[in-house]
Amino acid sequence: MSTQTPESLSRTAAPDVKEISIAHSPDSDDAFMFYGLATNKIRVPGYRFTHTLCDIETLNRRAREEAFYDVSAISFHAYPYVQQNYTLMGCGGSVGEGYGPMVVASRKMDTAELGRIKVAVPGPLTTAYLALKIFNPRIETETVPFDQIIPEILAGNYDAGLIIHEGQLTYSTSGLYKILDLGVWWRETTGLVLPLGGNAIRRSLGAEAHKIISKALRDSINHGLEHREQALEYAMQFARDLDAGLASHFVSMYVNERTIDYGADGRDAIRKLLALGHERGVIPIAPQVDFVD
Repeated sequence: MSTQTPESLSRTAAPDVKEISIAHSPDSDDAFMFYGLATNKIRVPGYRFTHTLCDIETLNRRAREEAFYDVSAISFHAYPYVQQNYTLMGCGGSVGEGYGPMVVASRKMDTAELGRIKVAVPGPLTTAYLALKIFNPRIETETVPFDQIIPEILAGNYDAGLIIHEGQLTYSTSGLYKILDLGVWWRETTGLVLPLGGNAIRRSLGAEAHKIISKALRDSINHGLEHREQALEYAMQFARDLDAGLASHFVSMYVNERTIDYGADGRDAIRKLLALGHERGVIPIAPQVDFVD
């Protein structure tokens, strides 16, 4: 399900104003980075930004099938499928610095056992799914909405599940056990950070708009980091099951200097992840990764 801000529903762009549609997930880290733009703290002459909030797997599908939005948050796994119409922005990404999506279970088990059970996953286009399949391509999976994975494990419908977003901080309160942290595994395997999601921008907008929109998003991220208390207060309305302390911790994990710019090693990590996915047969399309800044 998607929602739009009241402004985007009630106002239409004037003839001399370029309206840019932005879509991102209803999560506290995305809300934090878009706080400046969504609340008009960051304004760009000649541009108006409208915001749609939608879960990441739906955004992945929309970008792949219909190229809905001018700017869309996507999982990096989805990028090869949309690279003809979109390029990656050099800012606005979520990167795991030695942490990331986790496989959790209702009981203790070793990682070898994952190859003998069915694991609930948040969607086949998520980066979490890609990393899991690179880790062990024989793992059998079934897609479950990301916010239902923990409840489904607790209900006994799955022995294990792959969790993203705030579940990484709350799973233990449900009595679940961490079996595998894919961010830790990736760091130990490659020495790199685990790139999870970024923002893709429509190629057809052109180089000038790419530059202006990229600066606007970078300014929004910086505004949130410089006005952390206000940005966190705004983001809290999207922080599922997190108190203020956990929400602040979660935002710190995924909105930081890497969000302003991936860095050369961060960009290398994106290319490495997608190249491995292609080599292992998870991604049938050869990735052609490029960025706009």
